[in-house]
Amino acid sequence: MKRRTFLQGTTVAMMAGVAPKLAFAQDNMITFGGSVPMTGAAAETGQNVLQGYQCAVKFINEEMGGVEIDGKSYQLGLNIFDDASDPARATTLIQRQVDEGINFFLGSFGSNIVLPTCAITEGAGRIMVQAGGGSDLIFTQGRKRVFGIFPRASLQFVSSVNMFTSLDPAVKTVTIIYTNDAFSEFQAEGARASLDEAGIEVIDYIALPAEVSDVSNVLSSVRNNPPDVLVCTTHDQTSILIARQMVSTDTNVPMLYQTLGPQTSAFRDALGNYANGVVTQAYWSERAPFSGDYFGSAADFAAYFRANFDRELTYHMASGAACIVAYIEAAKQAGSLELDAVRDALAALDFECFYGQVRFTDDGDGDASLLGPLLIQRQDGEMEVIAPAEGASADPIYPAPTWEERA
Repeated sequence: MKRRTFLQGTTVAMMAGVAPKLAFAQDNMITFGGSVPMTGAAAETGQNVLQGYQCAVKFINEEMGGVEIDGKSYQLGLNIFDDASDPARATTLIQRQVDEGINFFLGSFGSNIVLPTCAITEGAGRIMVQAGGGSDLIFTQGRKRVFGIFPRASLQFVSSVNMFTSLDPAVKTVTIIYTNDAFSEFQAEGARASLDEAGIEVIDYIALPAEVSDVSNVLSSVRNNPPDVLVCTTHDQTSILIARQMVSTDTNVPMLYQTLGPQTSAFRDALGNYANGVVTQAYWSERAPFSGDYFGSAADFAAYFRANFDRELTYHMASGAACIVAYIEAAKQAGSLELDAVRDALAALDFECFYGQVRFTDDGDGDASLLGPLLIQRQDGEMEVIAPAEGASADPIYPAPTWEERA
């Protein structure tokens, strides 16, 4: 089969104010619809997820020569538009894609967008595989055609507690700051439950508005009653705001742990040396010992991505690529592109690839025992895996240096 170039297999609607023209699936083309935030508040991570989708399509089309399903060869195509971090825009255009006949959808980034868009695809009998929405509400309302590469938010903190109890000295107190949105609050509730079960005291539990521009009053409370760990279940820009104001107000804690934000180049660029010592979650590492038929090993995926894309590699690229790999593996196992057959094969998936052992729960989220987060910490400018111990590339730096010492 003659290989397509990457651009021939990909359509991306870039302008937030312009509706994309849908590319109808041809007989030899599997087209994935959906949206990501290419602009707006979530654009930094949205672009990362998009490049993960693009990376998988490029590799399967160009390096594997496409995919064979039930004796027929197919190329892959993307029809992804910019939802501009706006749920209303996303739902309008996802509905348009449904009406035009797209069957297979990839998710946006942010539960506030995944929730309304997966309701549309579910109601239309279509399928969505996504790596951008972890809210429990996505997986606890009876949906059968939405799959998430990550565990639901309330189950994402077990590995973190295990690390806290293994530190020397062990963590005894934690303060939790969360934003009032569909993902962060569930994640905070899951964190508090896991900490309580481990006997670690949550000394303060602080809610922020979904949109916030100043946290100085909150940080004053943290200084007055400093915890061993400050946990922030916050999105990228809020995490940057908190860290910056911690520096400017000299608010020091032995560990700052932010679930989203520190993985990105925007965080590094905003904080500079102050980003060192901050702990975060990652759902994939190029140092992980996973491999399979697509890309090869985790390290092979990293090498291929860097050879073909310019953005700094984060786990979001790997999780985006894993969505497409899961779709294709399910279709191959089903021997069909019929919607019900692919849905049933996704529900039954249990296979290893560069991303790890991919298996979904009965509710559609990633199996927490297999797809839960690693803990990473920026050390001397490098993102090091610090937990679990068996997969660690470095020991945790704890207590972290003060902000003055990091300057």
